[in-house]
Amino acid sequence: MKDHLFTIRKKDFEVQTFRAGGKGGQHQNKTDSGVRIIHKDSGAVGESRNDKSQHHNKRMALKRLVASVKFKLWVTRISHEIISGETIEQKVEKLMKASNLKFETKDENDRWITL
Repeated sequence: MKDHLFTIRKKDFEVQTFRAGGKGGQHQNKTDSGVRIIHKDSGAVGESRNDKSQHHNKRMALKRLVASVKFKLWVTRISHEIISGETIEQKVEKLMKASNLKFETKDENDRWITL
């Protein structure tokens, strides 16, 4: 059995259906076959209206959501927090302490020196 770092559940998403319009004729104009899926925590959105089938559009919308940059950044952030035990903000704050920074400038001979 695989160990998972974290789990995303159905309740973490908002699924919206709507009339898609476009190709598909009368069937698409009378049914809510278009699907928009929103991941609540990241704000990432996946949408599909290409198919007459709501089921197929739901699958495609989820694939698009998971492939989005916004969702991938959220997964990276959550993974980092779980593995390291600190948020990215905490890590940056720790690294930005004066003891971790160095100041460089050019001397009169145009060479870089560290102060």
